[in-house]
Amino acid sequence: MDGGRGDPDAVVIGSGPNGLVAATMLARAGLDVLVLEAHPGRAGGAVGSEEATRPGFVHDVGAAFFPWGTLSPAFRDLPLAEHGLRWRWASVESCHPAPDGGYASITRDHGRTARHFGSAEDGQRWREVASWYGSIEPRLIDLLLGTIPSLGPAARLGPLHIGRLAEVFLSRGRALAERWFSSTAARRVLPGLALHVDVGPDDRFSAALGFVLGMTATTGGFAVPEGGARSLADALVGCLRARGGRLRLGARVARVVVREGRARAVRLEDGEEIPARVVLADTDVAALLLDLVGPEHLPRRVTDFMRHYPRGWGTFKVDWALDGPVPWSVGAAGGSAVVHAGDSLDDLSRFAAQVRDGELPDHPYLVIGQQSVADPSRAPAGCHTLWAYTRVPSVVPGGWAAEAERFGDRIDARIEGLAPGFRSRVLERRVVSPDRLQAMNANLVGGDLGGGSNAWHRQLLFRPLFPYFRYQMPVEGLYLCSSYAHPGAGVHGMCGYNAARRVLEALT
Repeated sequence: MDGGRGDPDAVVIGSGPNGLVAATMLARAGLDVLVLEAHPGRAGGAVGSEEATRPGFVHDVGAAFFPWGTLSPAFRDLPLAEHGLRWRWASVESCHPAPDGGYASITRDHGRTARHFGSAEDGQRWREVASWYGSIEPRLIDLLLGTIPSLGPAARLGPLHIGRLAEVFLSRGRALAERWFSSTAARRVLPGLALHVDVGPDDRFSAALGFVLGMTATTGGFAVPEGGARSLADALVGCLRARGGRLRLGARVARVVVREGRARAVRLEDGEEIPARVVLADTDVAALLLDLVGPEHLPRRVTDFMRHYPRGWGTFKVDWALDGPVPWSVGAAGGSAVVHAGDSLDDLSRFAAQVRDGELPDHPYLVIGQQSVADPSRAPAGCHTLWAYTRVPSVVPGGWAAEAERFGDRIDARIEGLAPGFRSRVLERRVVSPDRLQAMNANLVGGDLGGGSNAWHRQLLFRPLFPYFRYQMPVEGLYLCSSYAHPGAGVHGMCGYNAARRVLEALT
């Protein structure tokens, strides 16, 4: 815990990556900044690591792979390497196998990817698209991640590239996959990537997210921090402290104190009141406005919307300690940072429909992380960690306590079908249901990892709610800097980066 120096200029509620980036930016500009974190033992929010199964096996508690790690303007603007961060990559970024032996893989080498992407024709098509994307990525990142409106970045991209991107972004994931590729293996890749959040292959405008994740895999790759995701959080804390910023652990904020229409202070659970010129919240937006601020300080329209805030799907996560590598039937999966288990477009669509209807999927789509393939320090010599999640309803009949282990068995069986002998490698397993995710981190409401729904109508001007898309909340001096703000989920720090810049504009 950092000692106090009197009242800060800015208080940041929450120490996830966005909160730490925002705090560091403000401290770098000369403000006295205090970050308040409810967790008693560490900063980082959902970006952390722990020995969750057996001693020596390091498992990431939430976010685990970071395609934006080396691409994000926020992270590139901070000297993270000076504070111990080292990125590691596997030889393959993403592999998409199926029980029939077909697969497609993404690497950062376009030629290599083309040889392992379903068919020669599909591989060549991927090479063309990825090469085009690589030529515009810096300008596109400014457009996608910057504060709205992004008129300058759009102008720098130019009308031809904007038109080509519009063809992608206005498509459904299934339609784009069928238009670009002919093989079943290639067609399931981009729609499968979109299912990292609550976006199914047949949803309107659903191609954009899968496209961006697939393309960033070819540039930034699915990198992991050496030693665990906690290394990223530790490096961000190091950047904050190097600029004079302060961090208090075990400090849960109970109230944002509003007087005369402006946020004037925060009050902790123990009654301590900390005045500040501005307050930034790396929190769930509904909890911020309804619980910390209070409906009496908000327009009725805002409180009504927040009471029914559109959430993303729940998340069911599993960690395994293994006595050896996963025995994948498809060899390329063995060297892959992430393995995506989805058999076909129809399989992905059925999965999405089941979750959306409140059913537990009978053949769950999986995002499977092999961090120890890229970073052997995660496990004892000869052993491995494994991490996976799938999307589920936030609540199930009878409650998760009765269902969690059985559903974990279903996930084990899904992997066993792709890697015969997998279950014999398991030394220990931990299942984490949506309610446990929320108990671990209050921002993961109902196990939603995405900062609310990521459907097309919850983006851009509508994130979190029009007209509050530029980080300033309905109360003067209060800013939202979490993934509930634009540009949303994905550990890139840009919500905090953009919010801090808005604060500095307002204070100067």
